[in-house]
Amino acid sequence: MMKWLLVLSALVAFAECFHKMPLIKGKTAREALQEKGIWEEFRKEHPYNPMAKFYQSGTESMTNDADLSYYGVISIGTPPQSFSVIFDTGSSNLWIPSVYCSSQACQNHRKFNPQQSSTFKWGSQPLSIQYGTGSMTGYLAIDTVEVGGISVVNQVFGISKTEAAFMGSMVADGILGLAFQSIASDNVVPVFDMMVKGGLVSQPLFSVYLSSNSAQGSEVVFGGIDSSHYTGQINWIPLSSDTYWQIKMDSVTINGQTVACAGGCQAIIDTGTSLIVGPSSDISNMNSWVGASTNQYGEATVNCQNIQSMPEVTFTLNGNAFTIPASAYVSKSSYGCSTGFGQSGQQLWILGDVFIRQYYAIFDSSTPKIGLAKSI
Repeated sequence: MMKWLLVLSALVAFAECFHKMPLIKGKTAREALQEKGIWEEFRKEHPYNPMAKFYQSGTESMTNDADLSYYGVISIGTPPQSFSVIFDTGSSNLWIPSVYCSSQACQNHRKFNPQQSSTFKWGSQPLSIQYGTGSMTGYLAIDTVEVGGISVVNQVFGISKTEAAFMGSMVADGILGLAFQSIASDNVVPVFDMMVKGGLVSQPLFSVYLSSNSAQGSEVVFGGIDSSHYTGQINWIPLSSDTYWQIKMDSVTINGQTVACAGGCQAIIDTGTSLIVGPSSDISNMNSWVGASTNQYGEATVNCQNIQSMPEVTFTLNGNAFTIPASAYVSKSSYGCSTGFGQSGQQLWILGDVFIRQYYAIFDSSTPKIGLAKSI
């Protein structure tokens, strides 16, 4: 009987360390701007720059991605103040708007009030975040952050004083970075690292499931793997760099032909980028192979009637083939259809939400590696 009680208590203890963070699939900035009839004008002023947050300059990073749609609710302070954030494996800092922010972008978002938290402390230095369409400036702060039922005490995070206009169009209030401390602005210890250091998760990994169409079911699980979200085996891929969740990609093929990443390239698995992004010449080649034509905003448009006959695109990682069908890489809107392949002026590839929707992603920080399995 004693043995069974021990097993039972071990199971209960383990279950408590399996923390699910539901993600809401909300309206994107693009959809909000299209509804107001100002998308084209906005895109001219703020061209898509997916690499903006990856320029290392000692400042905190951000995105100007108008197609991000997944966010979760966290709380900060005592008593808790709630904020919606993008869980971003392509950056490493947590930041939110504050009551000290007078920018237009802060007016339509929830703002943190340090004076209402009994556990709040000021950090040691100011903060600035660079991104594609401007920057965010603010202060470092320290408080209790609650994520998916886990309370992290003395978490250092950023609170904004100014924010670029682009943030006003985003649904989320802020960003919670899940990459490594090595790229964190001001060398702040990231939220997940704090969870691991504090023994708050049973395993030093988190996993991400992004639902395809319905708004339901997307989640980040801290400290565990939810086997109900994938089928078949998990393919483990060692990291090539402990900065972003970066791996080596062998090739990109269509109908057995190499169309991009010939001879290998580097790629990062990034929940905070909506598209699959690569060097301009490679992406142009992929888009022409699938029959897309590029419009004045650099978006690759296709005839919505052609989706059934468009080819699959295969990304080979660590010798394993990960295939994305046209139904997954083409997005439909009331304005027509476009591919989820975006151009950048850099060699680094980003496998964003278009890829992660197809493959359940496990981010293991112990012997740094990524696990990918077919989503269901």
